[in-house]
Amino acid sequence: MLTTPAKSILSPWHEGSWYGPCYGANLYRGCCHGCIYCDSRSECYGIENFDTVRAKENALAILERELRSKRRTGLVALGAMSDSYNPFEEQERLTRGALELFERYGFGAAFDTKSPLAARDGDILREIMKRAPAAVSFTVTCADDGLSRKIEQNVAPTSRRLEALASLAAQGIPCGVLLMPILPFVNDTEENLLGILRMAKEAGAKWAFFYGMLGVTLRGNQRMHFLGKIEELFPGMKHRYIAAYGEAYQCPVPDHRRLVPLVIKECERLGLLWRMEDIAALVQSPYDAEARQMRLF
Repeated sequence: MLTTPAKSILSPWHEGSWYGPCYGANLYRGCCHGCIYCDSRSECYGIENFDTVRAKENALAILERELRSKRRTGLVALGAMSDSYNPFEEQERLTRGALELFERYGFGAAFDTKSPLAARDGDILREIMKRAPAAVSFTVTCADDGLSRKIEQNVAPTSRRLEALASLAAQGIPCGVLLMPILPFVNDTEENLLGILRMAKEAGAKWAFFYGMLGVTLRGNQRMHFLGKIEELFPGMKHRYIAAYGEAYQCPVPDHRRLVPLVIKECERLGLLWRMEDIAALVQSPYDAEARQMRLF
């Protein structure tokens, strides 16, 4: 596959990150999932030819060197800028190799994905969890596979993502869903939102995270791309967005004030966590207790 030069893979430790304090890492650059709303397309991230996936050269050798040099182990969040389980991963196995390195050096792992390929690595995630945290979140925006295929065109539909989630959850790996973005006038119905939550719970999800906002963010070239695609799929929708949001970055769904409490209430009824601090506590707490005990002795 195509490659791109890399000097570093592991980003610095962040105290306020998802799932608690963690490092970050991206083994690939670009994404071919074709989701019409992807914020990683934004020019501020500087990813040229975003739809073309490129592996970072010598990624695993660089990552191993960086892991060995760290005096502080921790959880590594994979794939913030591109899905770690793009179609090339099946053959390239960079994500698999990274997980093996995390297990070897005592680091935890967390990733967000839309790919059922993530279920392949349940065995190594179980090994990681013997010493460190692990967490997997599947982005789920549509209860209906047909709508999912329209707005997330080159990736597995919702039903297959939830099958993968169920497979990992059955192995004791903490899993949840990312309920975002929710596109105004497209998938922002009560039926869709509550349907996702119920399907996620049935699959074994422990959380449904949505940053406290049901909506989408739009900026720069990503806005232009999104508006063009939304008009292709739903004629007349572009002008509806412009009339409702203008140049706003945050675009909450019109019924935001009613739907957010409704989603929270349903999460609590189903026993799904929805605050990131609670999700982080779930993922990190067994290892926090172990670390405290080791420090005591």
